[in-house]
Amino acid sequence: MSAGPVAPQGGATGPARRGPGLAGRLPAYPWDALGPAADLARAHPGGIVDLSVGTPVDPVPRVVRDALAAAADSSGYPATAGSPELRAAAAGWLARRHGVVVQPAAILPVIGTKELISWLPTLLGCGPGDVVTHPALAYPTYDVSARLAGARPVATDGLAALGPERVALAWLNSPSNPTGQVLPPEHLRKVVSWARERGTVLASDECYLELGWDAAPMSVLHPDVCGDSHDGLLTVHSLSKRSNMAGYRAGFVAGDPAMVAELLEVRKHAGMMVPAPVQAAMAAALGDDSHAEAQRARYAARRTLLRQALAAAGWFIEHSQAGLYLWARHPELDCWGSVQRLAQAGILVAPGEFYGPGGARHIRVALTATDERVNAAVQRLANL
Repeated sequence: MSAGPVAPQGGATGPARRGPGLAGRLPAYPWDALGPAADLARAHPGGIVDLSVGTPVDPVPRVVRDALAAAADSSGYPATAGSPELRAAAAGWLARRHGVVVQPAAILPVIGTKELISWLPTLLGCGPGDVVTHPALAYPTYDVSARLAGARPVATDGLAALGPERVALAWLNSPSNPTGQVLPPEHLRKVVSWARERGTVLASDECYLELGWDAAPMSVLHPDVCGDSHDGLLTVHSLSKRSNMAGYRAGFVAGDPAMVAELLEVRKHAGMMVPAPVQAAMAAALGDDSHAEAQRARYAARRTLLRQALAAAGWFIEHSQAGLYLWARHPELDCWGSVQRLAQAGILVAPGEFYGPGGARHIRVALTATDERVNAAVQRLANL
């Protein structure tokens, strides 16, 4: 007969902890390492200009706030599948803005796209022994998503180099975070073909799809990329950037109807429901293009100012064809050297190594600051 669990030393009672838990599978949260640089930038007499994260700073559009308020009396549980109005609005936006035809039933709202990206391998049943690939320079959450599932993350831009190794899930990101690179349709076609030949689920993070500057991003669900079928394909879309709705945690996934149905079934069991007022706000945002065009114009103006100022101060801008960031390199400094130099001027940016070893000489500079703060950064860069 068992004597039961032994109490830990110190007299604490309760079940013994078995292993390191989920946190033990994960790397350190990268932005914690920016603390000293942030403190230095805050000490600047003119205050900090925080260009380190892509957090929207402009107002939420009135059409979105009005829709949220009108749906505030929502006492019942929301539909995990999303309201018919939301799914129709998302399908309409994909068709109207991106030439992608998706049935509303193949669209599923999510509690912010970071949530979906973090849990997609788990929701699809990936686990130990499975490989999940992501771009060599990438948003860290792709790596984290594999680790949370117990799968093995592999950072690579050359999927063909993996040979016969079975890949359960492959992530794409175009436009890229952090580099702003846009993958051309012919490259996307090759990746779709590669994934289908091997039975690999291809998930494309397209959160910056509407923010093309020097190139026109294309969805992997576009018929010029995938033909007349979305089999094996999922795309992830966010309203955080387009509509300043980061605080609403509003996004959706679309694509292969069978996979979306599978995700819906698991999410129903797990209680992953987007609140009904947020669903109403999403439908309003996706149905209105005027506010998105106005926001795009704000970002374009800020991009022009920051790009010119960084170049004049000695940084080279690379890629940066789309999205909310400038990917910059100084010929004499590594990424942390650039972070330090800019922090001394009160400007906080993200070091490129947060996104992979290939970013060790780069910084990522966000366009998400007010016009006043962007102008302050431009003035300070001129004095470097």
